[in-house]
Amino acid sequence: MASSTRESLTPAEARRTALAAQGFAASPRLRRRRPFDPALDRLHVLQIDSVNVFARSHYLPVFSRHGGYDPEALDRHLWSSGDFTEYWAHEAAFIPVEDRPLFAWRMAEYRDRYRSDGRATALADTLEAVRSALAEGGPQFVRDLEGGPRERRGPWWDWSDTKRAVEMLFAWGEVACAGREGFQRRYALAQDVLPETALAEVPRAEAHRCLVERAARSLGVASLADLADYHRLKAGDARAAVRDLEEAGILLPVTVRGWTGPGGAPLPAWLHRDARVPARLAPDALLTPFDPVCWFRPRAERMFDFHYRIEIYTPKEKRRYGYYCLPLMVGGRLAGRIDLKADRAGRELLVQAAWQEDHAPQGTAEVAERLLAEAAAWQGLVTVRSTGAGNLPLRPRFDAA
Repeated sequence: MASSTRESLTPAEARRTALAAQGFAASPRLRRRRPFDPALDRLHVLQIDSVNVFARSHYLPVFSRHGGYDPEALDRHLWSSGDFTEYWAHEAAFIPVEDRPLFAWRMAEYRDRYRSDGRATALADTLEAVRSALAEGGPQFVRDLEGGPRERRGPWWDWSDTKRAVEMLFAWGEVACAGREGFQRRYALAQDVLPETALAEVPRAEAHRCLVERAARSLGVASLADLADYHRLKAGDARAAVRDLEEAGILLPVTVRGWTGPGGAPLPAWLHRDARVPARLAPDALLTPFDPVCWFRPRAERMFDFHYRIEIYTPKEKRRYGYYCLPLMVGGRLAGRIDLKADRAGRELLVQAAWQEDHAPQGTAEVAERLLAEAAAWQGLVTVRSTGAGNLPLRPRFDAA
């Protein structure tokens, strides 16, 4: 259906448009040649997160869209193909290496901020020492730059001066990530591990137009706030980019029934000119909390009537749903959330709590059990065990797929 003829969308059409833009398809099988390209092209940004209670976050979007695969193959593709790099694109995220110049303005902002607030001056000697060590020794972990492991004094916020310095250089683009061991970055001078084209700088306004266009392509239909959040742009910068893209015919203004702004007025929205509005698309999936489908909470509420907050940092006694709940999609609707933990020693996938929304369709429990069995098998686990906590009725124990 041609998007150029569209002036309004129903809520269901908006959901289908968004899910199609995000890479959900009626035939989700991975292709044999460069299997990860379709999902990564659609996402543009693959967010990284340290939590590994079930599976690291960047593995989940491919599983959500295509089912089981070898996570090591994805890691090889991300780190060895030369097509991707890591930067602060949404949060910490993989991006196409060719798009790194689109964030040169952000690198410049970090550099100016650290210099103006005195942090760069305070760490001047350490910054120079890190530069010299990477120039002489090539890619290194922080422990190598520090000359060996230091006494552990606390969690990640207890950074040494060396860690602060190398992260500062990473933020302003002088240092790049050359791989990871677990969740630890291996750092290198950007010029030593990236192609010369990735070191270029795109002017700020042009970069914002490109990033908003990519966000619109990945979202299908979106409000200004949605478009700005995708790459964490300021609203004013995103607004100027939207105006230019609308004038160019790349973004098409639409209304979505039920999308309202202040005072109940219709919320302005835009459809990417290449977006599809499928007549049918109703995928089932387990999502990471950091999937673009749900990472911007206002959009998840507006699009799916799904109120989600991650509770990792909430004291246990104050949690409503669980430590690390994965949103559950049933028939293209966000219908529940499941608190998962992988017991690798016992080879079990533990369902610590399972919840369904008031609007969850019939058969949600059956879909959840199928997805959990597939998730367990994907992670090399043999059984799924549920505590029974929550209002989504699951069998106490069943086999992986």
